[in-house]
Amino acid sequence: MHIVVCIKQVPETGNVRINPETHTLMREGVAAIINPFDMYAIEEALRLKTKTGGRVTVITMGPPQADAAVREAIAMGADDGVLISDRAFAGSDSWATSYTLSKAVTKFGDVSLVLCGKQAIDGDTAQVGPGIAAHLDIPQITYVRKITEIDEKRIVAERSLEDGVETIESSLPCVLTVTKEINEPRLPSLKGKMAAKKAVIPVWKADDMGCDPKRTGLNGSPTRVSRVFAPAAREGGETFTGDPEETVPRLIEKLKDALLQASR
Repeated sequence: MHIVVCIKQVPETGNVRINPETHTLMREGVAAIINPFDMYAIEEALRLKTKTGGRVTVITMGPPQADAAVREAIAMGADDGVLISDRAFAGSDSWATSYTLSKAVTKFGDVSLVLCGKQAIDGDTAQVGPGIAAHLDIPQITYVRKITEIDEKRIVAERSLEDGVETIESSLPCVLTVTKEINEPRLPSLKGKMAAKKAVIPVWKADDMGCDPKRTGLNGSPTRVSRVFAPAAREGGETFTGDPEETVPRLIEKLKDALLQASR
């Protein structure tokens, strides 16, 4: 079984700047990490490898320095990894990104399962995993919290819903996006770190994967960021302090007055 894990390198801090011209993140000088939700995807792939055999390949799309994320995944136990990097991919939205990643999966040719974190912390769209499935025209199970059964032809997984849990069976190949409830990611071992340091990380460009130029980067992105701004600071408000027995009735009366004013 060949399991491919799609990961993303994201800024480590929430204190990021936006380029006023391109409206994209300015990553220069900002420490980068593997997207936290993708760490759970890596861990689950490694556990499935132990259970079913096969191999785990990690892929990431990004600038040349993103190979550090691939090496970290190899240090955790992944067999190998690929960096997808080309100026043609600059400005990709979630749809163009998922298209590019799907072309990488297709290039492998023997993938049984694609794992992704449920979303990236620098975008929070949760669209790339489902987009990969759409481009590949294969089943998907999102927000997976537990894999209960798996063999060469099928998988059964529990997915989290707002009001409960749903159990879904799917044929393979399939795309899964996982939540943090699924496992606890391991730390890289010394042996793994040594393997990661020696690993040769192939770099695939658009032509290597047969990408359509009209479907990558800005050309293939149906969404555009037209404006980026910080929300205005909140003004007004009132603070209630003192004995709860005295302040709670005052607060209730204040809320009643506000509701009354709003209804007029």
